[in-house]
Amino acid sequence: MTMKMKAVAAGLGLAMMAAVSPAMAAKNKVCVFDILGAGGDVFNMTKDYALTAKGFGSELELEPFTDEKIASENFKTGQCDMLVATSFRTRAYNSVAGSIDALGAASVVKDGKVDMDLSYEVVKRTIQLFASEKADALMTSGNYQVAGIIPFGAAYLYTRDRSINSVEKLAGKKIASFDYDSAQKQMISKVGASPVSADISNFGAKFNNGSVDIIAAPAAAYKPLELYKGVGTKGAIARFPVAVLTYQIVVNKTKFPDGFATKSRDYWAKRFGDGLKIVHNAEKAIPAAAWMEIAPADSVKYTVLLRESRVDLAKSGAYDPKTLNIMKSIRCGVNRADSECATKNEL
Repeated sequence: MTMKMKAVAAGLGLAMMAAVSPAMAAKNKVCVFDILGAGGDVFNMTKDYALTAKGFGSELELEPFTDEKIASENFKTGQCDMLVATSFRTRAYNSVAGSIDALGAASVVKDGKVDMDLSYEVVKRTIQLFASEKADALMTSGNYQVAGIIPFGAAYLYTRDRSINSVEKLAGKKIASFDYDSAQKQMISKVGASPVSADISNFGAKFNNGSVDIIAAPAAAYKPLELYKGVGTKGAIARFPVAVLTYQIVVNKTKFPDGFATKSRDYWAKRFGDGLKIVHNAEKAIPAAAWMEIAPADSVKYTVLLRESRVDLAKSGAYDPKTLNIMKSIRCGVNRADSECATKNEL
């Protein structure tokens, strides 16, 4: 090879190196919150995701966190390019996606009972809608972009005293409330109970040691947080979902190739069934004796209460009204017979 040819080849090599995007030049750090750390179901799902993400133009480096606050702070300060956490934390980065978990927003009531299959269908259809490329604008807030949503299961009320079996009996009781979720505090005060400051890292312990009387949590938290200790022989889990929770993936879009978040949301939308299987397995693992059934009349009454509450919370800025309207439309799409479908009282 002549000197001239070597110079040309070297020039082409430098040009190709310059063309490589920053996102491909180094791994993207991912902060993953999982109660069980690297041994948890969420972290295991992200390991499979990391393999697929290479095809989207990014190599991911996963780091597990058992403290959600630290994971979120690391993302906020730029120590991570991606955050995998519950919507309680991710709502701060995108309120549209974060409002999927609004009180009762997914609940479909049929024959005086919340139909969980249809309720999860509402969540599924909402996630599919938000996964589309047309939803990019809604899924983007500044440099933050939603890159996936995973079902985490219905949040149920766990009580240390089974006699607390109605909303009226919540008055005066102490209920754990996450400081960073204004909706919880407002709802707890609305029913006459006392909100007690807590977060994901300690609310289970506060329930177990009696510092609070009641918590709201998904079935997936029952074993890891040993909530059976708080339930004991006198307590119960009310089989009525106050919300359907999700995990959400948020990225700093400046750190990823164009189109990454859209492809990623589509990936997670297609994995909805995998996430739901984990939810169902967690619910089946709870002993039948721990559950407390809710009377049909009360289910209807509580659903109306949650609806009124989330409307008020949206007006105060706790939830995004666009999401609530979208989810009402989807609820009525799967259950047109519901009386709410003839009204405009969502917002």
